[in-house]
Amino acid sequence: MENYNSNPYNSYQQQAQDSGALNWDDEIKEEGGGFTLLPEGDYIFVIKKFDKARYDGGAKIPACPKAIVTFSIYSNDGQCIELQENFLLHKKMEWKLSEFFASVGMKKKDEPVRMLWTPELIGKQGVCKVIVHNYKKDGEDRQTNRIDKLYPSYDQPALQPPVQQPQYAPPQQQYQYQQPQQNWNQGKF
Repeated sequence: MENYNSNPYNSYQQQAQDSGALNWDDEIKEEGGGFTLLPEGDYIFVIKKFDKARYDGGAKIPACPKAIVTFSIYSNDGQCIELQENFLLHKKMEWKLSEFFASVGMKKKDEPVRMLWTPELIGKQGVCKVIVHNYKKDGEDRQTNRIDKLYPSYDQPALQPPVQQPQYAPPQQQYQYQQPQQNWNQGKF
């Protein structure tokens, strides 16, 4: 049942705080941008979230659905960074989709799997290889991290647990308001 007495601004404020958005009168202190570059290596990851989107198509792959997955990557010294990876739902990228679902234990070796892009993905863990990617922007040399490989759950390297234990918030229950059905048999329109 929908709450008609709720203030939509208060609802927006709560959603903004949950997403990292700041309110107009919040206190701030961060000055350095907080960018962390991890050295290349193998790391534990937790799936933080995913979004369903659409790929507009390009020279090699036509338009198709895509999933944008946000990974929380944990280093042994307690650092945590977030990396996003796009997964195109196209036959040419089936290998990458298989790699993803195998990395979180949802696909067994040499067996087919039905992709389930559902909230149950949130919090799934695995191991990935992170690389340092060099690029130029505005004539300046820059670096960022990228996921190079997702190891299948049945063949992951053994890693020491990180100082900061991977944590996630379970997805919030989504409620949808359903319009009551009218009883057309009673002649009321």
